[in-house]
Amino acid sequence: MIEQTLDIATKAGAMETFICRPERGAHPPVLLLMDAPGIREELRDMARRLATVGYYVLLPNLYYRAGRDTKYGPDVLAHGSPEHQRMRAVRTKMTIPPVMDDVAAMVAFAETQEGAKRGPVGVHGYCMSGPYALAAAARYPDRIAAAASFYGTWLVSDAVESPHLSLGKGKGELYIACAEHDELAPLPMVEQLRGLFEKAGSPGELEMYPGVHHGFAFPQRKIYDKPAAERHWERLIALYRRQLG
Repeated sequence: MIEQTLDIATKAGAMETFICRPERGAHPPVLLLMDAPGIREELRDMARRLATVGYYVLLPNLYYRAGRDTKYGPDVLAHGSPEHQRMRAVRTKMTIPPVMDDVAAMVAFAETQEGAKRGPVGVHGYCMSGPYALAAAARYPDRIAAAASFYGTWLVSDAVESPHLSLGKGKGELYIACAEHDELAPLPMVEQLRGLFEKAGSPGELEMYPGVHHGFAFPQRKIYDKPAAERHWERLIALYRRQLG
């Protein structure tokens, strides 16, 4: 495997991005979009796992607009802690449109890289980035062939480019995974989204993961659920196999 951290030029500046890919050959690009706690080794390990099965994985620090070293300590998940408050101050200012510019920059960057295969691109996000992944499929229908959201937050909202408004605009296959216990994606919202998803006729699936909590796929969380996490990997890799090769 080859790992490197590079700056990708965007409209807003230089976005620090962890890249992991197989040593030989060119492989389909996949964008792994971080959750609210931000870049950490746990996410890099997830990027590595995906790269081992044949993908050129880009993991960007989406908080780069607040400074290239915008990363948080282990207390970031403790509500009310200084790290949590510092993260929220950045997180609450993020909207979907600027992240779509970041997606475009990463897709353009991948096209220039020897280890990245030309053609369809995949994108998936966790927590706050679930909406970003789905919005990217709608914004760039000719490039994003597969998009997945894992316990994405507020997928039905009044945000500009909220995914529920554009489910029928993409051409790629979508996979939306929701946790049964998730205050950031309550069950009534999930059912509303399911109805909109079916009405839009979007290719793909919305799946409920019973008995698990928001964040179940992250191995460093107390609420990590291994069977559900492994199912998330199976669904994600199968999606990318079908649409990216």
